[in-house]
Amino acid sequence: MSTAATPLPAATILLVRDAPDGLEVFMVKRHHQVDFVSGALVFPGGKVDKTDREASLENLIDGAKGWDETMRALGVCAIREAFEESGILLARDAATGAMIAAKRLADLEPYRGALDRHEIGMADMLRKENLRLALDALSTFAHWITPEHMPKRFDTLFFIAPSPVGHLGRHDGRESVDSVWIAPERAIADRKSWNVVFPTKLNLMKLAASKTVAQAVASARAAPPLTVTPWIEKSEDGPILRIREDAGYAQTSVKLKEAM
Repeated sequence: MSTAATPLPAATILLVRDAPDGLEVFMVKRHHQVDFVSGALVFPGGKVDKTDREASLENLIDGAKGWDETMRALGVCAIREAFEESGILLARDAATGAMIAAKRLADLEPYRGALDRHEIGMADMLRKENLRLALDALSTFAHWITPEHMPKRFDTLFFIAPSPVGHLGRHDGRESVDSVWIAPERAIADRKSWNVVFPTKLNLMKLAASKTVAQAVASARAAPPLTVTPWIEKSEDGPILRIREDAGYAQTSVKLKEAM
């Protein structure tokens, strides 16, 4: 009997904005050479880095009241990954308390690569640029753990946050090769052409129930997520990937061959 791999802590973020035709979410297309969901359209995210756990970050954040060290690291990870992969940064000017404007964001662009290459940590960047992370902009949206049969597993907390005004978003060209602001319904309808995997599809379906950013955030805050760990069952039609029935998703199973 093989032992299941230990899930690595990770964070993902749904950056949302109101558009003329309704709610949109920022998504990136993963590079085909990355080792997890390569080529898929996903929300920005990744595993927790040791710099996301630095104790000094406690004095460089807004919000996160009552969060323990693990939860705080996940929040920092989500904001860092969003910045690295999209260029959108949930942070405030420490002097004014205002969210970073588009012009200031452009000046911070070189930090995206530096953070990705581990040349600098988030705490160092915040101190150098006199910024504070806006963890108070984050709301928990979902919690998924990779199935036990997978060789590489992640324990991923999904956050949702309004994208700051003027932060347009652009993929990094390293882990992601394309990006798009897209209505959840469109991403679902074009799932095959976009290569949207099953967990992403379910979270898009969950997001599609809201028509505005305010509604999506309020819904997330009103219903803390339950942990979802998919499993495989045999059926006459072949293996089926299932999730718990009470997790708040409209769909709870899919043929394994259609899940990826």
